[in-house]
Amino acid sequence: MSYNILVDTTAKTSSLDKWRKALLPADTSLKSAISNLVESALQIILVVSKEGILLGTITDGDIRRGLLRGAEMNSPIEKIMHRDAFVAPVQLSREIVLQIMQVNGIHQLPVVDEKRTVVGLHLWNEIVLPQKISNIMVIMAGGQGTRLRPHTEKCPKPMLHVAGRPMLEHIIERARREGFHRFVLAIHYLGHMIVEYFGDGGRWNVQVEYLREKSPLGTAGALSQLLPVPTAPFLVTNGDVMTDIHYNELLDYHYSHRASATMAVRLHEWQHPFGVVKIKGIDITGFAEKPISRSYINAGIYVLEPSVLNSLNPEEPCDMPTLFDRLRANSARTIVYPMHEPWLDVGRPADLELADSANAQK
Repeated sequence: MSYNILVDTTAKTSSLDKWRKALLPADTSLKSAISNLVESALQIILVVSKEGILLGTITDGDIRRGLLRGAEMNSPIEKIMHRDAFVAPVQLSREIVLQIMQVNGIHQLPVVDEKRTVVGLHLWNEIVLPQKISNIMVIMAGGQGTRLRPHTEKCPKPMLHVAGRPMLEHIIERARREGFHRFVLAIHYLGHMIVEYFGDGGRWNVQVEYLREKSPLGTAGALSQLLPVPTAPFLVTNGDVMTDIHYNELLDYHYSHRASATMAVRLHEWQHPFGVVKIKGIDITGFAEKPISRSYINAGIYVLEPSVLNSLNPEEPCDMPTLFDRLRANSARTIVYPMHEPWLDVGRPADLELADSANAQK
């Protein structure tokens, strides 16, 4: 399993941990540093204090320059380390990371928190050429799409065409391009049409399995049927959400914040059509001319830890907000992932037309 950013996480796997191999204290010998570069294959050493704070970096070029200046094999690496290395905060998007690397000609970029403690490492080859990600993506595709009738009278909503292809296919294709290859589709209404179209996923070079709801279980209830239970965090998305979100960045974000559940949210602005009068009792305290209200809305995309499934009861309907409330009641950490990418919940005929027009131009 491989990600665009190698991050610290409580649900560790060997590949997510490999950036730790690059961590060395400042008194490490040059000889040991050379061995580390060879063994880790990360092409960088992150020199850190006892507290894990980044002091500098060392690459093969730094070692060669140090040797030319007279450094010996038993010399401490602090004498040759680069002290003004480029770093990235955890929240930095993949596009910005890529730009920093391109402009500065670097292939590794340490990730640090607000105290400059190392928490991960961006690698050029894993950003440009994402490898297969073993985390599962569950797509909720069982809804009846009543607001989209008559379009959904003989077709499940996720199978409605956008730019000539089913919405569900757009979602799977986008995730596949980012390295995801294991998909579970939760189906109910006209589910046989989805099975007939996607089969086992071989046509897209992915693996597709199905959760068959006997009755509608809401946006979270079907997850209680996930067997075997995932061993790593998994993504969940509604099957009617068209977006340019980077699913792997959302997964990275979840790992780095050590959350039990992460919800992608979108800033929604609404302008009041009238001037608003502010009052206290019967007294006027002020005016606001057509004020703009701003709030975050649920974008229908999530990352969940396997332990979250313990909060669901088999065959019992449950929606995602209810699940998040249960988790918070049990003191589990639930966080938001603020989205800025294009996003559309295709719930009405006008939304379908808009999605079709927007994707036809890509």
